[in-house]
Amino acid sequence: MSHSPDADETVGADSDDGAPNRGAVVYRLADACTADALEEGNHYHATVNGVVEYGVFVDVSGGVSGLVHDSELRGDHDVGDELVVELIEVRENGDLAFAERDPDDYTTEDVTAGIDAAVRDLDAHVGDLVNVEGVVVQIKQTGGPTLFHLADGEAVVPAAAFESAGVRAYPAVEVGDAVRVTGEAEHRQEALQIEVDELSRLRGEAGAEVSGAYEERLAEAAEPPEVEPLIDWPAFEPIHEDLREVARHLRRAALSNRPIRMRHHADGDGMCASVPLQAALERLITASHADAEAARHLLKRLPSKAPFYEMEDVTRDLNFALEDRERHGQKLPLLCMLDNGSTEEDVPAYRAMAQYDVPIVVVDHHHPDPEAVEPLLDAHVNPYLHGEDYRITTGMMGVELARLVDPSITDEIRHIPAVGGLSDRSEADAMDDYLALAAEEGYDEADLRDVGEALDYAAHWLRYNDGSGFVNDLLDVAAEGDRHEEIVAFMSERAQRDVERQLKDALPHVEQERLANDARLYRLDVDEHAHRFIYPAPGKTTGKVHDRKVKETGDPVITIGYGPDFAVLRSDGVRLDIPEMVTELTEELPGAGVSGGGHLVVGSIKFVPGKRAEVLDALIEKMADAELDEALRSTLVRED
Repeated sequence: MSHSPDADETVGADSDDGAPNRGAVVYRLADACTADALEEGNHYHATVNGVVEYGVFVDVSGGVSGLVHDSELRGDHDVGDELVVELIEVRENGDLAFAERDPDDYTTEDVTAGIDAAVRDLDAHVGDLVNVEGVVVQIKQTGGPTLFHLADGEAVVPAAAFESAGVRAYPAVEVGDAVRVTGEAEHRQEALQIEVDELSRLRGEAGAEVSGAYEERLAEAAEPPEVEPLIDWPAFEPIHEDLREVARHLRRAALSNRPIRMRHHADGDGMCASVPLQAALERLITASHADAEAARHLLKRLPSKAPFYEMEDVTRDLNFALEDRERHGQKLPLLCMLDNGSTEEDVPAYRAMAQYDVPIVVVDHHHPDPEAVEPLLDAHVNPYLHGEDYRITTGMMGVELARLVDPSITDEIRHIPAVGGLSDRSEADAMDDYLALAAEEGYDEADLRDVGEALDYAAHWLRYNDGSGFVNDLLDVAAEGDRHEEIVAFMSERAQRDVERQLKDALPHVEQERLANDARLYRLDVDEHAHRFIYPAPGKTTGKVHDRKVKETGDPVITIGYGPDFAVLRSDGVRLDIPEMVTELTEELPGAGVSGGGHLVVGSIKFVPGKRAEVLDALIEKMADAELDEALRSTLVRED
């Protein structure tokens, strides 16, 4: 048994002759306490549970009762009356005899049953009666017991309390309350939980102490470990510090039982950022939660087809979040955006999330609109904010973020930055270092390109499905079995076959011209001259046409693939500031509905169909004025 003083009450008890005994203690037993907690001569808080001719019976805990004989009473009592009693005798048959006392100056000490334990140490106490203090972070009502998920800042454990089938136990307890739980630590369906004997909501100084300790431990546990980046890259140093802040938010969410919804662009670089982070978060959640299924319930990876947060996606996310709060008692989630989320197009969806106070963190390398998005974000990482650009890909940043969440994943993801860089055609000086790092793990550049192609091919057919398991095998991250090489070979070969089929029919319809800046411009109506609903899709088809022309000519090249209300843009050797061009077109062509964005060398725009010709003509004029830049030339040229 353990004792804890209650500062709200003072102590003292009468002596046997009725004189005040200053400084004495009156013990208040927890319901789970047994008679072993009692000692003759000590004083206890008691409640009358029955009145008989020869005295009253009192409860001093949920399972311990005794008699106060009429000769030891100081007045008349009814059932429910509270009084202070002294244990005067434990008889041979186990019966307890008490005497009423009337102290005028005393201190109350709470006596808890069982072993005081931290959540992380409960595995060592399976089968024991334990006391755990913490904060309620989730309340789930099942068809049987009520599950109170209890967190102490380092770990989370479910505590099962049963009132009756499907009936809420301890209805006054709410998420966020500081509580003390007493019960038996046990394994139920291979998961650790506490079978509740008593659950007490802590108020006043006791509650503040537990809540304060929880916050201190949580802040300490959420702090990312000190991990150096995989390569020495001065341009990455300030970004790495920003990633620490995102890692802090993610670790705190995981350790406090807040769900995480991870949105990422559905392409190779988006997967290179999100899959390692998903694996790292799953490890952290599994290590810190007694519930073996916690990672499945708390973490969702969700591909986004658009390079921004669409209203369709945010509506779906909010609907699921509110349903989970209603059905499973979960907190509203933290939203983590990867390889999208930095532009003004994201603002409407963020405003919808703001109505529910959902925290948002963003890691992206598209040209940002910080003034528009940052007031709605809790953390924002983007190389443009540090004078860098898209060549630092989200895949590179996502790998470092994963390592800040759980460094143990490092050896499994050292090849991923190179895949992300090749997938997004990064021309960063650091690509050679990333390729060398991948080579140490047995991947040459051709292998990495095949992985990127396989990822894009998978993303096309998966659509809005995350493809967990399958995508892990393609990336060789947290994969089950040894299928990586075979499945990558199969998927990349199928992708190349489909690309060749698409290009065979599309290339004869490509129009070309030489611009005033001496760049070559290639145009393709992908709506009229490319197959629909197969791989590659219009954007990818434009990229494949572009790559083919870059290889054929070796010149600066711009390629436009367009449809009724959109255009996809690619360039090599030409400095196109696509976000700036979109801004200018929006101002110059009122009523055209121009929107979009991207990088210096890749992007997309939308417009109303009736203004297509006008928008494309104006766009091409701006391209003709763009500066040629050898630094932006593709590796596709240098490979030959």
